[in-house]
Formats: sequence, structure tokens, C-alpha cells
Amino acid sequence: MNAPLRMSPMCDAWKSPGLRSSVREGMRVEEQVDAADTVRAATLGIADVSFLPRTGFKGKGAAAWLQAQEIPVPEQPNSWAPLAGGGVVLRLGLSEYLIEDGLTQGSSARMAHLDTPVHVYPVLHQDVALVLCGDAVHELLLQTCNVNFAALDPAGRPVVLTSMAGVAVTVMPGVRAGRPYYRIWADGTYGLYLWESLAGIARELGGGPVGVAAITEID
Repeated sequence: MNAPLRMSPMCDAWKSPGLRSSVREGMRVEEQVDAADTVRAATLGIADVSFLPRTGFKGKGAAAWLQAQEIPVPEQPNSWAPLAGGGVVLRLGLSEYLIEDGLTQGSSARMAHLDTPVHVYPVLHQDVALVLCGDAVHELLLQTCNVNFAALDPAGRPVVLTSMAGVAVTVMPGVRAGRPYYRIWADGTYGLYLWESLAGIARELGGGPVGVAAITEID
């Protein structure tokens, strides 16, 4: 018997007649909205990557234990480190970590089944996970958040815990192909509201929702 598909918080938001979907990690994934995905991604694209495997750990022994598993640990709180295959490790505060696989490969987030020692506690993550990309990202952020992300240096690998459109979010600023490329995580119960709020502003700025294929092509 086939296992039922996992549902993204945004599963009811997609209404494009030209939508092309697939199944990744047991979840339906919108690969392409329409033929204009690449153009929108360059201006201001928003994509749903909630299907990506992710897990978390916290506790005073978490850093040493992760290093023993050959997982790089960011040196500073509220920063991130890359994983092979495009995954990331976020250090949230002093002793909590979020690990997520990359779009193309990676297995570090599948550590959730490992036995953890005393003072290391697994953290369940059922987040909505989004990508914001394109030249107009900072204009959208100015309308939805009180943090001046344009003043941050992506080379320092910052992680910002703030609110966006009234929703608590974790934001990882970055740059790909010379354009802003931001990762956003939030409580999944607010996913549809956050998506509709950001997608509506993105459309006003000349962009809008894009499929995963368009952001996978950005390197």
C-alpha cells in the first residue's frame, strides 16, 4: 500500500492551469507554474520548498555531538554554515541548530533517527520553507519586515529571527547568480497566510510564484 502524500501548507494556493508537479520526499512539489517562471525568478520569485528534509537539535552538548557526526557547526550564534550538496546548518541562538538538505542532494537532515546523548535534544521541524529571489527582494522585505536586510553582508552568513507580515520567521539572506536569494522558515500553521501575503506583494512588484525548477537552475 502506498503511503499518503505529505501536504505542503501551500497545497491549496496553486491554481495555475499550466502547473507542472512532481513528488519529492513524499510531498507534491510544484516544479513549474508556467513558461514565465525564469523571468519572474529574476525579478521577484517566491517558491515553496517545504518538502526538503530538515531536523533540529538543541542543548549544551549539541555542538560537540554535531561535530562528531561530521556536521559543520557555525561559530557564531545566528549564523549558518553550508553542507555538501547544498544543505545548510543554522545556529539559532546559543545552542539550537536547524539542519536542512539541499535542493539537489544531501542526507544530513535525515539524522533525526540517531540516538542522541544526554544534553542533546531533537527538535521536530514541520515548517513552511520558502525561497525569495530576484532583484526586487529587498523592496518586498521593506514592505513586510522592519529589518533592513540590504544593510547586511551576506558573506558573513547571517541568520535573522524576526517577523514578516506579522509572522515569526527565520531568515537566511544570501546571493546567487548576482541576485538576492533568501531562505525563510516559519511555523507551518501560518504557511498559507504568509505565502498569500508575500505572493500578493511579489505580483505587485512584477514577480510572483515560481516552481522549484526555476530556483534549482540558479547557481
